[in-house]
Amino acid sequence: MFISSAFAQTAPAAATGGDMQSFLTGQAPFLLVMVAVMYFMMIRPQMKKAKEHRTMIEALAKGDEVVTGGGLLGKVTKINDNIIGVEIASGVEVQVQRDAVVQVLPKGSIKESK
Repeated sequence: MFISSAFAQTAPAAATGGDMQSFLTGQAPFLLVMVAVMYFMMIRPQMKKAKEHRTMIEALAKGDEVVTGGGLLGKVTKINDNIIGVEIASGVEVQVQRDAVVQVLPKGSIKESK
């Protein structure tokens, strides 16, 4: 009468190729590009800076003028394996870890106030 018969349509066949093929054509190139960007923008420069710092710490010698992580300026007076003595004023010496040194200054940078 007024209602016509409804027939179910068959769904089109799904592409066979598995998950690996869809991964390779979808997200893999994007992920590889992101990993490469992270390596060259973040990881590599940090490794280079850490290597330069390690080289600077190993090359410390008596008489070097240094800046510590806390902002102290002084002259290296003693060197042990992990601890160095830094003279921050006439007759005032503090002991700091070698790793606390963040910069070696050129000779004569520290002016003594009188």
